[in-house]
Amino acid sequence: MKELWELIRRFDLKGLLVSPTENGMIQFFRYVIVGGIATIVDWGVQYFLTEAGIHYLVSAVFAFFAGLSVNFLLSKIFVFKAEKARVGTALEFAAYAAIGGAGLLLTVGIMYVLTDVLHLHYMLSKVAATFIVLFWNYFARKKLVYEGRKNK
Repeated sequence: MKELWELIRRFDLKGLLVSPTENGMIQFFRYVIVGGIATIVDWGVQYFLTEAGIHYLVSAVFAFFAGLSVNFLLSKIFVFKAEKARVGTALEFAAYAAIGGAGLLLTVGIMYVLTDVLHLHYMLSKVAATFIVLFWNYFARKKLVYEGRKNK
């Protein structure tokens, strides 16, 4: 945590966003930024498809795949570049997608309950689901896909 605050205090953008690091707090900081970008893609696809007439839960699946792709690429480049995946790139993506798939099931379940049962707007449900699933995705990917494999 101290290293992260020092980088923020010095406004060291290279250290905060680009330089390889195994520091979990800096990685999480980056993951939130990467996740924010992927979330904009996800929410945009969700909104566009739903407003175009596709059921909001079907739209959530398509939005998930768009956001997953963006998140995978940016996480590989900015978040976890100091660590190698436990497996090759194809299996890395498959593991990433499987963890994301569990996140998708959580998202759909949360959205269904909040939208169909509690009658919230589907985008409010999407926002709530996004924040809950963020933590699952980061910690599962960190532990299951990347942890313990330093990039040499």
